[in-house]
Amino acid sequence: MPDRPLKIGITCYPSVGGSGILASELGEELAARGHEIHFISYDPPFRMPVGPRVFFHPVVVNSYDLFKYPDYTLPLSVKMAEVSRDHGLDVLHVHYAVPHATAAFLARSMLHEEHRLKIITTLHGTDTTLLGRDPGYGPAIRHALEQSDAITTVSEFMRRETVRLLGVKRPIEVVHNFFEPHPAPRPRADMRRDLGLADGEAMLLHLSNLRALKRVDLMLATVARLAPRNRFKLVVLAGGNPTLLIAEAARLGIADRIVVRERVTDIEDYLQATDLGLFTSETESFCLSILELMSMGCPSVAFAVGGIPEVTISGETGLLVPFDDTAALAAAAESLIKDPVRRAALGQAAQKRAREHFSAAAIIPRYEALYRQVCSG
Repeated sequence: MPDRPLKIGITCYPSVGGSGILASELGEELAARGHEIHFISYDPPFRMPVGPRVFFHPVVVNSYDLFKYPDYTLPLSVKMAEVSRDHGLDVLHVHYAVPHATAAFLARSMLHEEHRLKIITTLHGTDTTLLGRDPGYGPAIRHALEQSDAITTVSEFMRRETVRLLGVKRPIEVVHNFFEPHPAPRPRADMRRDLGLADGEAMLLHLSNLRALKRVDLMLATVARLAPRNRFKLVVLAGGNPTLLIAEAARLGIADRIVVRERVTDIEDYLQATDLGLFTSETESFCLSILELMSMGCPSVAFAVGGIPEVTISGETGLLVPFDDTAALAAAAESLIKDPVRRAALGQAAQKRAREHFSAAAIIPRYEALYRQVCSG
């Protein structure tokens, strides 16, 4: 296929989460490189770019009395087929297998041969590690993956888990997540002052959708161990309901150490104001949040689970400890709160690693090459 601009459909969950954020950032970078991007979902994706060559096609989900639960897969497949036919899509890139890969397969079967588009499915996490174990989903996921023209995962950990849990025989390419920070519009000092940080207080940051796998209980248990209390505040950028987090912080007597902000889209202000990231997930396919901090020169402390050791190297770009060891995690955080020189050195190394391995310049050409490969094939 000649190196002409491609017409690419992107489907993802529009809620706050790594898959939707990655899909939005990918669309932005591809559009900047001259490709035409068509987002297809029930709502505009979180952080969806606005600009030339970017379009959004809403999927309308009806609630018929005939159905106990509203169906999304069929309306999504119809919209995918419609957009592909009307706009001549070359590739449909679906993020998260359920139900997007199945809907893409149905959409392709609706189209005449001249409109048959190629399908790339990217697996981000629980579509393999949780739903892949479910006998009500696993066989359908496996079939949709086998019908895809290419499969990618965001980490080697995810690739191995997909093979182990789903028995996929097709080649699976690892294409890591990326993050390209925008300039922070507000000065660091102004941001920290607005968050109530006093001089000498370290800002810890956690950003996630607060799902059960993020183990907010362990995060707060870690914070409760930190001493002295007047040396830090934890800022939480909540992509989900923070009610339980706030209640648990009050129960532990650390509510005065916690600042919560909800559904933040322009995160660079917070990233550049942060001294240290804190993450306590029981599993992660990649942990985009750690990369976002690395890209701004900030290290993190976290449990060494899933794909996290592929992102940050313990002792070089951050500190990792075994899962569930909140005492060790608190000690790691305290050591960096008290040692700004080491913290800065880890941050510089983290930023260098992010630019070399997980930047748009490193990752976008790999997606472009994959699109052209499946189209020419």
